[in-house]
Amino acid sequence: MKPLQVGLMADPAAPTQLAHRLCDLKPPGGKGHPEWNIEVVSEPFSMGSEDVDTALARLRDHARDHKWDVVIGLTELPFRDEDDGRYLLAETDPGQRAAVLSLPALGGIRMHRRGRHAVRSLVSGMDGTAQDEESVPLPRFTSRFRLLVGMVLANRPWLLVPGLKSALVAALATGAVATINSTVWLLAGSLSPWRLIVAMLASIALVVGWLVVDAGLWDKAEDNSDATKERSRLYNTSTLITLTIGVVICYLALYVVNLAWALFVLDPAVMGGYLKASLDYGDLFILTWFVASAATVGGALGSGLESEEAVRAAAYSKREEQRRNTLADEGDDK
Repeated sequence: MKPLQVGLMADPAAPTQLAHRLCDLKPPGGKGHPEWNIEVVSEPFSMGSEDVDTALARLRDHARDHKWDVVIGLTELPFRDEDDGRYLLAETDPGQRAAVLSLPALGGIRMHRRGRHAVRSLVSGMDGTAQDEESVPLPRFTSRFRLLVGMVLANRPWLLVPGLKSALVAALATGAVATINSTVWLLAGSLSPWRLIVAMLASIALVVGWLVVDAGLWDKAEDNSDATKERSRLYNTSTLITLTIGVVICYLALYVVNLAWALFVLDPAVMGGYLKASLDYGDLFILTWFVASAATVGGALGSGLESEEAVRAAAYSKREEQRRNTLADEGDDK
C-alpha cells in the first residue's frame, strides 16, 4: 500500500519544535492503514491572520506545492468559531485533507502527548469522504480558562527573569543597602501585616504596569467588532498573567537573597538595643518582606531592561508582529 504523505506546517519556535518531535508518528493499529511519511516545514502560515478559513486556504496551497496527501498546521494562535463564539482546538477540511491545530487549546500541559494524540486523530479522520469543514470546539464552560493556561505556559513566564536581570540586580543592591538602614527597621516594625501585603501587591502591580507601558505590550482592538475586542481581551489577559508570574518569581528571588543577607549581617539583639525594643530572628523575615517590596519598585523602575525581546515575547500580539517582520525580511532578501 502506498504510504500517506503527511505535511506538518508549523509556525516558527515552539510549534516547529513540537512538529519535529512528531516525525515518528505512526498510524493507528490494524490493517488497511497505510504508513505515514511525515515532512515538517517551518513557516509562519498563520501570519497576519487569525481567521481559521484563511489559515486552511494557505495550508491547502502548501499541500499542493509539496504534493502532500494530508496537511496539518500547528500554530500558537487561538481560533474562535464565528457562529457560536466557542474557541476551537482544531478546524478540519476533510475534502481537501487539511486541518489547523491550535496548540494553546491543548492546555499547555503534557503538550507532546496531547499533540501526538490530536495530530494522529486529525490525520486518521481525514479520509477524503466528507466534504464540509468541521470544527473541534473546546468545552464551553472551560474553554477560556484552558486556552489562557495554554497561552500563558506558551509564553514561558520564567524566561522573563533573564530579561529583567538588570532590574533585578538594581533591586538587590537597593535591598542590600536598605536592610542595614535603621530608618527602614523602624518603618518595617511599624507596619501591620495587611499593610505589608498591600505594599507587596502594589509593588508587583507597579512593575507589571511599567513593563506593559515601557515595552508597548497592550493590544488594542483594530475595529469595534465583538470578535476583535474579545481577541484583544484574551491577548491582554494572557500578557498580564505572564508578566505577573515573571515579576512574582523575581520578587521571591529578591526576598530569598535579601533574607540571607539580613541573617548574615544583622543581629536582632543589636537592632533591639538601637530601637529600644525586644527583637528576634522572626523580625528579620518581616524586615526582608518590607525591603523586598520597596526594592522591587525602586530598583526595577530605576533600571532599564536587559532584554526587551524577552519581555515582548510575553505578548501574543507582539509575537504576531514579529512573525510579520520575519516574513517581510525574508521577502526582502529574495
